[in-house]
Amino acid sequence: MSVFDDPRHFGWLWAATYDGPGNPDPTAAVAFLGDLAADGPVLELAIGTGRVALPLAARGTAVEGVEASPEMVHKMRAKPGGDAIPVAIGDMADVPVTGPYRMAYLVFNTLFNLVKAERQADCFRNVARVLVSGGAFVIEAFVPDPADFDRNEQVQPWSVTEDSAAIRLHRYDREAQTFLRQTVTFDGTGVHLHPFAMRYMWPQQIDELAEHAGFRLAERYADWDRTPFGPDSTSHISVYRLG
Repeated sequence: MSVFDDPRHFGWLWAATYDGPGNPDPTAAVAFLGDLAADGPVLELAIGTGRVALPLAARGTAVEGVEASPEMVHKMRAKPGGDAIPVAIGDMADVPVTGPYRMAYLVFNTLFNLVKAERQADCFRNVARVLVSGGAFVIEAFVPDPADFDRNEQVQPWSVTEDSAAIRLHRYDREAQTFLRQTVTFDGTGVHLHPFAMRYMWPQQIDELAEHAGFRLAERYADWDRTPFGPDSTSHISVYRLG
């Protein structure tokens, strides 16, 4: 059994540092989602530490969440407003809530954290189960660039300080559309491993997945500011409607 079969795995490794530098500013995402959802209720899959959910709730939208990692939720609860958001602890592919919701959303490439095609399909099917007719499912994801994985394996330096050094290694399976990334850190306490994996998809493949679950693509943009999506776009915000 792979460690990536356990949805709690990501939180075990990353919750302690998840709110550090590197996460996107949520302002544009919150404005986009708030305009779409009005007063809600809405569901965030993989709500994490509340980066998007907390400012969205502060706008007046009723937000609920699903999160596999109790460690992530604990960090959210410690923030202003974090105690007011209901969160179901469980696998986002199972969508362990009843709804109904006007909108669900899954941001920051997190759909790809489901590393098996059948679990990605489960996610769409279960979101459809808890949305109202005509409800929206919003996906934020990168557009894969084959130049990023022109070799089966890649090694790159990651960080060097007086006290530690880290490297990142990638192994790609282009047929399965997956990659395994291992961040190896050497410091005074030993060697530390932080594995991470994704199953990436092109936008057209996500469209097909959505269609099989009863959704239709209603809108697509290159970013949260509604920049038109085009052949050179490196990311997309896709809004699917149920029915």
